[in-house]
Amino acid sequence: MRGYLSIGAAAVALLHAPAAAKLVEQGEADRSPQIDATASGLLHAPASAEPVEQAGANLSSHNRATSVASLHAPAAAGQVKQRDAGQGPQIGAAGAALRNAPAAAEPVEQHQTAPGSQNGASAISHDDADAIVVTGRAQKLYRVEETSSGKLDTPPLESSLVITTITEQLIEDQGARDAQDLYRNISGVSFFSYAGVTARGFRQEEIFYDGLRGDPYAGFSVPQLFNVQRVEFLKGPSGMLYGPGAPGGLFNYITKKAQADRFEGQVKAIAGTEDRWGGSAELNVPLGRGFAARGGLFYEDRGTFRFNAASRTLIADGGVSFDPGPIRVDIQATRYDQELDANRIRGVPVDDNGKFLTDRRWNHNEPGDFLNLESDVFQMRIEAEPFDGLSLDATARYNNAVEVQNYHEPRGLFDSDGDGVIDASIREFRDQMRTQETWSFGGNAVWATQLSDTIGNRVLAGFDHFISDQYFQGRSLRGTTQATPGLPNPISLFDPQYGLSDPATYEQGPFNVTLTEGTRTGYYLLNELTIGRLILTGGIRRDSFRDDADGTVFEDKETTYRAGAVYRITDDISAFGQYATSFEPQSASSQNPLAGGPFAPTEGDIYEGGLKTALMGGRIQSSLSAYRIRRTNILQTDPRGDIGDDGVDDLVSIGEITSKGIEFDLAADITPDWVVTVAYGYNDTRITADNGGGGFSNAVGDRFANAPEHQLGFWTRYQFPMLGLAAAVGGDYVSSRVSIDGQPVNAYMVFDASLIYETGPIRAMVRVDNLFDKTYAASGFISRTGHFPGEPRSAFLEIGYRF
Repeated sequence: MRGYLSIGAAAVALLHAPAAAKLVEQGEADRSPQIDATASGLLHAPASAEPVEQAGANLSSHNRATSVASLHAPAAAGQVKQRDAGQGPQIGAAGAALRNAPAAAEPVEQHQTAPGSQNGASAISHDDADAIVVTGRAQKLYRVEETSSGKLDTPPLESSLVITTITEQLIEDQGARDAQDLYRNISGVSFFSYAGVTARGFRQEEIFYDGLRGDPYAGFSVPQLFNVQRVEFLKGPSGMLYGPGAPGGLFNYITKKAQADRFEGQVKAIAGTEDRWGGSAELNVPLGRGFAARGGLFYEDRGTFRFNAASRTLIADGGVSFDPGPIRVDIQATRYDQELDANRIRGVPVDDNGKFLTDRRWNHNEPGDFLNLESDVFQMRIEAEPFDGLSLDATARYNNAVEVQNYHEPRGLFDSDGDGVIDASIREFRDQMRTQETWSFGGNAVWATQLSDTIGNRVLAGFDHFISDQYFQGRSLRGTTQATPGLPNPISLFDPQYGLSDPATYEQGPFNVTLTEGTRTGYYLLNELTIGRLILTGGIRRDSFRDDADGTVFEDKETTYRAGAVYRITDDISAFGQYATSFEPQSASSQNPLAGGPFAPTEGDIYEGGLKTALMGGRIQSSLSAYRIRRTNILQTDPRGDIGDDGVDDLVSIGEITSKGIEFDLAADITPDWVVTVAYGYNDTRITADNGGGGFSNAVGDRFANAPEHQLGFWTRYQFPMLGLAAAVGGDYVSSRVSIDGQPVNAYMVFDASLIYETGPIRAMVRVDNLFDKTYAASGFISRTGHFPGEPRSAFLEIGYRF
């Protein structure tokens, strides 16, 4: 066996860049080549000195002035010659690595054996294949040099925002397939329903893609992760950056794009319990002269644990890029096709102690019920750096989605035989179609300048515009407690008989049709001033919006703000604080003039402060924060009733909710081969002002539905490099909650485990979810539909081949 090559933090990119790696020849058994940080950066840009391209990052990330970077990376400053302030911050690959990773500039120690290496990776060469075993995964694979959801690409230690980033490698290591698999990695976030979550005490459902609105998973489908490069969750109100939205946080999915610097691909196959099977293929091809193309195809067919339920998902994703230097253009097209049998699935009824009344596999739907989604996305993005210090970007995104549902909704529990035991449910058949066509546009200009050796400044000016046309048609037909011709039959909780109700025989009425049009337009200005170790940020945004729901029109304008401060206590520790505001328009259906409408939007603000670290060269990354979020102007029933005597009870916007919490996130390399991630959130969300008689949506007393006081997620992985094996265990704990109707949702903790084997280009993983087959409720809803049950134990085997 040949000698080991120990590679420092700045050289870790070599592990994933075969073309660059060819420039380094491994020596004989008695010697190992020493690669310093600067040289390793140059391997990626030997002649062109092109900037290092971080995954998904904008060109604007290269505009932070070199001398300002040196303030945050003293070790690197001695090895990078600063340009004059007037020349601008043109930074090559080595300089970019030094700017963002202080530890990378330190000389790399030479090691003869992999187990002794605390920095870097072990590259083990075999005669038949080259196997690369990466050590220090938190430092190299789970760490991001910059986040983009704050509009200014910024290293985490220099940002006053709290952003949790889940990288592509962490997604793969954990075997995550859809959005629900990620929540344990985000402190303060837990499952609510479908794609919705509880974030810092507030229900949140909207998802952004590449910084823009236009979620392709309309209605009740859960986002898949196949074509996602990383997920960023921006915590707290984000009105100044993204316009209207819930105050708990915002998901931003960064999609995969074609890269011109490497040829690579992979194929995967999967098989598992519940008749699960499928596969995927991805290919990235440089075409020369700055052009590249990428294509991906994903298909999976699986049964799910609820009776009659199954899913088939197809994703076809393609894109081309053109990156000649100062300009980069990305064009993408994606098709999403999802068929869900015996859906839309609600929960399973529970008793007053939160225990399921029947088998967690119980389903209220017939085998012929379905929820089908077809969604097409087209996106184009242009990035440009016309001259030093200025970067520009513009993105356009189009989505056209159609979701069709035929399902039997639970409408009321009853005792069918008079023995005092609830044993059946009335059902209502619903025939629905939702379509949405959206256009989303956004643009940003960033000007970075160096005012002196210790003072730098960045200014961001931008806009976004969103147009949405939504169409809904639906009809429903409710049955009774008895089987009646032409109506849906009731269904037993304990002995459900499927196939006795046929929608073709139902005496259905006409469709009800609703048309909703909406526009959102925002302009914003943000300034970031760096004075030595102090970074100050301030921003303002002006939004206008218009909603038209079947002729009921409401339009308004709102202004939101943001202020933040960061102090670099040391190169590895930062203290931060922020204040930000948000707003969210009331639903179009609540703007009825007879009820006192139109009503002004809800408003929110946050005060937050804490510490961030990247200790030991990034091997211990953590974030600790405390926050208070207040949401006001919430609609409630007017205690005076129908003031205008027009037959409609009036509403009044006097409600207030206050959320307080503490969150802690950790990703650490305990040893080079042992990594652990931890996410803990404490939250106390309460009603602090109301109409004196209740009336809050999702509220029970002074508490909120599905808002846990404690949430803990962890995941740990230990690898045996000589064997090519790794074992991983994860856990998810959510404390007790209440459902919307006040029924208890009991606390739970579930575990999963994985075994991974890698040799050369082949990777195999066995994963078992809900390891101990615990029966639990993932969240609560209303009493007639019950709690959403967590999945029972399941397992799958995935085998992949990279080239």
